[in-house]
Amino acid sequence: MNVYFVALMLACCAYAFAAGGAPERIGAAIFLIGSLLTYAAVMSSPIHYRGVEIGVFAVDAASFLAFVLLALRADRYWPLWVSALVGIGLVGHLAMLLRPQVIPWAYAVILTVWSYPMLLIMAAGTRAHQLRIKRNGADPSWMRSSAPPGPAMPPAGPTP
Repeated sequence: MNVYFVALMLACCAYAFAAGGAPERIGAAIFLIGSLLTYAAVMSSPIHYRGVEIGVFAVDAASFLAFVLLALRADRYWPLWVSALVGIGLVGHLAMLLRPQVIPWAYAVILTVWSYPMLLIMAAGTRAHQLRIKRNGADPSWMRSSAPPGPAMPPAGPTP
């Protein structure tokens, strides 16, 4: 793993864990676990990026699914953007599958380049969470219709 990426990932994930709500902490966990599993998948392959990296594809597909589920439940926009960027990586795997003559470094770049903006988007989402707390006194983590089970919420609007 690139030392700059590791430093950025650790900084952004630490910030999300320290200052974020539940969606930011879950997103940081997805990043950390996905990065470790991707590193393990790449290192277990004797030839890198000369064909579809099946292990990396599996990690990317699982990360995509996790971020999409997070985006569907969280009362945040940033998981949508991260899901889209992970999806671009999945399309990169598809391109290599359909056109195996793709240059290996181009395949590697399309899979890795999106990791940097994804981390920055999560950090920006964490900062936006902090600003909403400062402005409103609270920032709900989950969409009202998809809130985790718990006490019933009172109906919205004035009470009679």
